[in-house]
Amino acid sequence: MNRTLPAPWPELPTAAWRETYETLHLWTQIVGKVRLVRSPWLNHSWHVALYVTARGLTTLPIPDGTRSFQIDFDFIDHALKIWTSDGAMRQLALAGQSVASFYAAVMADLAELGIHIAINEMPNELPEPIRFSEDNRHASYDPGAVRRFFRILGNADRVLKQFRTGFLGKASPVHFFWGSFDLAVTRFSGRRAPRHPGGVPHLADDVACEAYSHEVSSAGFWPGSGVIEYPAFYSYAYPEPAGFRAARVRPEAAFFSEALGEFILPYDAVRTAAEPDQALLEFLQSTYEAAANAAKWDREGLECPLGRPGLVRKI
Repeated sequence: MNRTLPAPWPELPTAAWRETYETLHLWTQIVGKVRLVRSPWLNHSWHVALYVTARGLTTLPIPDGTRSFQIDFDFIDHALKIWTSDGAMRQLALAGQSVASFYAAVMADLAELGIHIAINEMPNELPEPIRFSEDNRHASYDPGAVRRFFRILGNADRVLKQFRTGFLGKASPVHFFWGSFDLAVTRFSGRRAPRHPGGVPHLADDVACEAYSHEVSSAGFWPGSGVIEYPAFYSYAYPEPAGFRAARVRPEAAFFSEALGEFILPYDAVRTAAEPDQALLEFLQSTYEAAANAAKWDREGLECPLGRPGLVRKI
């Protein structure tokens, strides 16, 4: 039987799924905050992130005394699933849920599983936040748009992981931050950074300062909002070294956004490229090189060729 496979890099204009995007963003914050309050602090807030799976996003196992539990967004069956290490499971449909009803359902399911937990109900990094338990405004779920978003996440995750293999120094996992709703990977020079000024909306300055305690080059994928009203890949350096924003980067569609202080590559430029993976890798590598060269990183000591399956890295 011939079956037409879905486009690996589908169209997803931000305006076409804005209400679903806003609702899903808040749902991921609820789940992410559950992981936050039960996980020991890990450098740069890595303990709060979600991870791309073959079906959606996951918290990975969260400690609960001597057992653990895990919360998964399944964007194929469009359900939230809570699993425990002793074999119990709860599930709720994603469609037809307001933020308030989703929050109540998640807390009720956790309590039924013997997991008694309280989270800060105020969303982070968003203007004009509404308490989760009071938010009946956000209640949209377009399964088709979410499925397309998930396909983009899966492919972005794959390419970002390939890019990560070319670095010997400290590097983050490829992970999804629910505060900013972006998939990111970060490389570190090994040097301390000046204290971050903070000022991120509805995010404690101490958190921002800890996240940017060391010099970084960071890149990822973001569905877009505000000054960039379309999905895009981004790359920035902190602290921004002199000459960084003037660097020539690839591919041709990439540009430096003065408003964001980051290099931007519109998602559609990748989606429509003859070789999307290669176009994205060019953006990731050239913007990293712009940061590393301008800040005089020890590139010889920090870099290596991209990894290949089954081949041991040569020493």
